[in-house]
Amino acid sequence: MREFVSADRFTTEEALAPESNTEKNQWPESFACGTLIEVFIREIFMVIRLFLLGFILLGCTQRGLAAGALGTPNIIFVLFDDIAYGQPTSYRPESPFRTPNINRLAQEGMLFTDAHAAAANCTPTRYGVLTGRYPCRIGQFGVLKTYSPPIIPADRPTVASFLQQQGYHTACIGKWHLGMSWIDGKPGTEKKLPIGAKLTEGPNSRGFDYFYGFTHARNIGSIIEQNTVVANVDAVENQPLMIKQAVKYINERERNEQPFFLYFPMCPPHNPIAPADNMKGKGGISGKESRYGDWVYQGDHMLGQILDALEQTGQTTNTLIIATGDNGAAKRPYPPLREAKSSIYEGGHREPFIARWPGKITPGSTTSQTICLTDLFATCAEILEEPLPSNAAEDSVSFLSLLSGATDSPTREATIHQAPGGLAIRRNEWKLIFHRSGQRELFNLSSDIEETTNQIDSHADISKSLEGMMLRYIENGRSTPGQKQRVEFDLSSIIGEKKGKRNKN
Repeated sequence: MREFVSADRFTTEEALAPESNTEKNQWPESFACGTLIEVFIREIFMVIRLFLLGFILLGCTQRGLAAGALGTPNIIFVLFDDIAYGQPTSYRPESPFRTPNINRLAQEGMLFTDAHAAAANCTPTRYGVLTGRYPCRIGQFGVLKTYSPPIIPADRPTVASFLQQQGYHTACIGKWHLGMSWIDGKPGTEKKLPIGAKLTEGPNSRGFDYFYGFTHARNIGSIIEQNTVVANVDAVENQPLMIKQAVKYINERERNEQPFFLYFPMCPPHNPIAPADNMKGKGGISGKESRYGDWVYQGDHMLGQILDALEQTGQTTNTLIIATGDNGAAKRPYPPLREAKSSIYEGGHREPFIARWPGKITPGSTTSQTICLTDLFATCAEILEEPLPSNAAEDSVSFLSLLSGATDSPTREATIHQAPGGLAIRRNEWKLIFHRSGQRELFNLSSDIEETTNQIDSHADISKSLEGMMLRYIENGRSTPGQKQRVEFDLSSIIGEKKGKRNKN
C-alpha cells in the first residue's frame, strides 16, 4: 500500500480514527445526542464509511497485486558468437580477457553456471533460440551458407511472432544465419550480395517487425535492412553499425509505450576477427592473441552500450536482459571443460548465461540448475501468463521460477545436447553421449566435469534409463508435456539403429 497512498493522503489509521468534536458539533440540533434516531443515523453513516474504506483498501490491494505482477517487460536477448564458458572473468577469475560489462551484468543480475546452447555450433543454436525446439528434430547439425533457404517454416511460431501477437514490437539486429529466400542469388555460393538485392522469408517473415543485419560471418560486410541489401562495407565497420542501430532502436522505443523484444546476435568473438580502431589494445592481451582479445572486449563493450542506453532512457527497471552465447570458442578449450566449439563435450555447448531484471531478480545471485537456450520461448510465455501454442516450443521449459527466486530446484526433466558428431542426453549429474561412430559414453558431471571417466559399463542401468528417455523424446516429437508432434527427421542412426533421414510426412 505504501506505493499507492502518498503522504498527503489519508492513512488507514486516520480513516479509522474516531470523529473529532468538531464533527460531532456539526450534527443538526434536531438530532439530539443520545436519541435513538441519532444512534441509528450514526450507525448508517458508520456502515457507509466502513464500506467506502473497504472499497478503497480493496482498490489499493488490487493495484498492489497488479504492481507485483510481471506485466509486459521489454525483453533483450544478446547472443555472443563463439564465446566460451571460460572467457568472462565472472566465470573464470583467472581469465586474461577483459569483460567488465558481462561482469557488471552478473553483479546486477543472476549468473547461471549450467546453461547450454541448443547446439555446439551457430545455425542450429539460433534455430533453437527462436523456435524453442531442439534443432536435431529437423536434422540441422551443420551451418548454412549465404543463399541457403530458410530452415524455419513460415507456419512455425517463433518467440518473436509469439511476442508480436502479445502486442510487442520486435526487432532483430545482427547475424541471422537461418537462411533466406533470395530473388537475386545463386544458391550454394558465398558471393558478395549486390546492393539492392531483394530477399523474402527473412526475419520479417518470421516474427520480426524490423531487421538490420547480415546473413552470417562469411558475408559480414553485406548489410541488409528489412528485405533489401543496403550496403557493402569492410568487416571492421559491421559491428559498429550493428550496435549503433541497436542503441538507436532502444532510444526510439523510449517514446513508445509498446513493449519491445530486441534480439541482438552479434559477431564477436567469431571470425573474422575485426576489432574497430578504438578497440585496439583494450582487450588486455599482448602477443599473437591481442587482436582476438580486443575482439572479445568489443563484444563486451557492445553489451555495455546496450546497458547504458537502457539506463539513459529510463528503461532499465522494466527490461529483462539476457546475455549468453551460441556455442564454445572455436579451437579454444578452457579447462576444466573438455574441448571447444563443435564438440559434444561440455566445452562445446555449456555457455555463460546471465539475466538481469531489476526488482525481479536478486542482484549477484547464482543458480546451478540446468537450462537450455530453447527455454527462452516458454519463459516469455510464463512472464506474460499466456499459454504456449500447441504446435510450438516443444523443447522449451520456463526458467522464470529460477529468475524470481521462487525455487532453485530443477525445472527440466532432462536436456538434449547436439554437435555435428552426435547427440547427448543429460539428466541431473548424468550425461549419456551417442557418437555417430556408434560409441557411447556415460559421465557423472558432478564428480567428473572434465568428462574423462566413461562409466557406461559400471552403470548400465543409468545408461538404459537415459536411452529410454531419449527414445521417448524422439518418438513424441517433444520433451515437454503436450500433444505429440510430427517427427521430421529420423534420429535413429545417431543412437545406433539405422541411417537417419528426413521424413516425408
